[in-house]
Amino acid sequence: MDEMEEELKCPVCGSFYREPIILPCSHNICLACARNILVQTPDAESPQSSRASGSGVSDYDYLDLDKMSLYSEADSGYGSYGGFVSAPTTPCQKSPNGVRVFPPTVPQPQQQHLLPHPGSLTPIPRNSCITCPQCHRSLILDDRGLRGFPKNRVLEGVVDRYQQSKAAALKCQLCEKSPKEATVMCEQCDVFYCDPCRLRCHPPRGPLAKHRLVPPAQGRISRRASPRKISTCTEHELENLSMYCVQCKMPVCYQCLEEGKHGTHEVKALGAMWKLHKGQLSQALNGLSDRATEAKEFLVQLKNMVQHIQENGVEFEACLVAQCDALIDALNRRKAQLLSQVNKEHEHKLKVVRDQISHCTVKLRQTTGLMEYCLEVIKENDPSGFLQISDALIRRVHMTESQWGKGTLTPRMTSDFDLTLDSGPLLQTIHQLDFVQMKVPAAPMLQLEECCTQNNSATLSWKQPPLSTIAVDGYILELDDGNGGPFREVYVGTETICTVDGLHFNSTYKSRVKAFNASGVGQYSKTLIMQTSEIAWFTFDPASAHPDIIFSNDNLTVSCNSYDDRVVLGNTAFSRGVHYWEMTVDRYDNHPDPAFGIARSDVLKDVMLGKDDKAWAITDGGITKGATIGVLLDFTRGILIFLVNDEQQGPVAFEGLEGAYYPAISLNRNVQVTLHTGLPIPDFYTPGEADPTGSVC
Repeated sequence: MDEMEEELKCPVCGSFYREPIILPCSHNICLACARNILVQTPDAESPQSSRASGSGVSDYDYLDLDKMSLYSEADSGYGSYGGFVSAPTTPCQKSPNGVRVFPPTVPQPQQQHLLPHPGSLTPIPRNSCITCPQCHRSLILDDRGLRGFPKNRVLEGVVDRYQQSKAAALKCQLCEKSPKEATVMCEQCDVFYCDPCRLRCHPPRGPLAKHRLVPPAQGRISRRASPRKISTCTEHELENLSMYCVQCKMPVCYQCLEEGKHGTHEVKALGAMWKLHKGQLSQALNGLSDRATEAKEFLVQLKNMVQHIQENGVEFEACLVAQCDALIDALNRRKAQLLSQVNKEHEHKLKVVRDQISHCTVKLRQTTGLMEYCLEVIKENDPSGFLQISDALIRRVHMTESQWGKGTLTPRMTSDFDLTLDSGPLLQTIHQLDFVQMKVPAAPMLQLEECCTQNNSATLSWKQPPLSTIAVDGYILELDDGNGGPFREVYVGTETICTVDGLHFNSTYKSRVKAFNASGVGQYSKTLIMQTSEIAWFTFDPASAHPDIIFSNDNLTVSCNSYDDRVVLGNTAFSRGVHYWEMTVDRYDNHPDPAFGIARSDVLKDVMLGKDDKAWAITDGGITKGATIGVLLDFTRGILIFLVNDEQQGPVAFEGLEGAYYPAISLNRNVQVTLHTGLPIPDFYTPGEADPTGSVC
């Protein structure tokens, strides 16, 4: 909780808040400090008339640049503060927290006799103005003065709990000589015990066994705790705050509603809004907590990088000295220059990383302090007090989370020295000796958000690491066979995205990529595992079909303009797994004898399917208009089964199938067929077992 201490200190006095009040800008300040920084406006003229007169410029004219109108629909009574012409010139000061503070004006000599006794409280003069020491927004107080600002009871309670947790250890109340440190407190007896006195005076058995023993710190808090105070309205001190004005974002009483100030506004129950805002703050803290965790891990990474830079720098210097010592005297003169260049690079890298560590450490401490403060605020049981600060805290949490945005947790410098000394030049060219780039490329990074699979195709995308400056000539993409086999090259080129077609359905592929240049081949990227579609979606293929075939319905429906049989294939080949598709006969005139089945890519396209040894098909079996022909291809058993209108045609049509096959049909002008894909395996069939008729393949 040490990081939270900055949240609990007044920006003016630098000490823990005492009787904190909430300014309209949502910042807090001690009540006594607020009295100390009040300034008085001239009584003779208003701020508006002073600005209009333009007779001079004072130190308070800066307020015009950053003023905040405080007239709201809630009619809070605070007005915007302009500049003063006749206000005395008073230099600003700085608080212990480094915040600008404007002290009160020095009274004129003729006013000295009106000053109160030093020991009494100075009354708030009319037309007094207060400037927020944090955002420098100013406002004029109304007749109520500082009493018009609500007290931040939640912050006061958090400060009290924090100070109690830092207090000295509690002592046992029953030790006769030199009391020992207390270890427990009995809530019923209201006594602090050390371990020996607890065993002697408060035994765990007997009538005291049911008493509740708690840690000393918890017991001190419960002893000092008082019942939750009922908040009263600042406008109507005899009325309790019971409602919440959504439009003005403040708790109100029933008299505020009756008098019309909030009569037309949307109001909700105080307890409901209390729970709602606690939930919103808790949700915002979750995101900020994730950022803080990432920041801690990032700091560890940066600290490790410092060590790597130092190790790499020492190693590089040693190699450089060893190479330079082997050269002649002219090379020794050049050696000093090269060492100076390496040291500059070394120091530059260290400076950049250390600066980033310092910046990130400060930001993390502030974030952690805000988180701990918010968690303590959430524990508060005062709804109105909580709601007075919840909006500001939620905004601060969101704003702090946005500061940990993209790029904040990315190293600004690499720990590698991308320099290698080339000792090959001749002695007469020693004066031209310089560092040259001779390293192989770093491992590429796969862009997971752009990698995907579709049907039996896989698309992969990659890029070079952001801090890598090594030239790349090209990339090599490798995939395995989808069955745990060895990797094979599927692409070599300069592109950083590649789509691989013709993969097996329902298969898991491993992929990786590496870069190369003139110096050699770099390391592989991380291995990416990709799953192809379990069920095949495909259409008829116009590119490989006979010219007489007519396509429609997005290549799912085919017909023919010839009386002779013509063959058309699907656009996807199968060589592994179990697949099922169907075709419906839309038109069937004059017994045209269409054929349905599978074929290799080099099947004859101008004869009936199945007339050569490149295709396997069914040509009869009750095929008529409106019939549905199903084709079941099982490569795990090497068999082909046909169905007509969901009835299997024989036990097994063909056996011993191996290789790659395309869905295929042959038809003439008297037939029109529509293809249906993406279908599940029929329920009657179990892959890898004996066929339904009892025969074994």
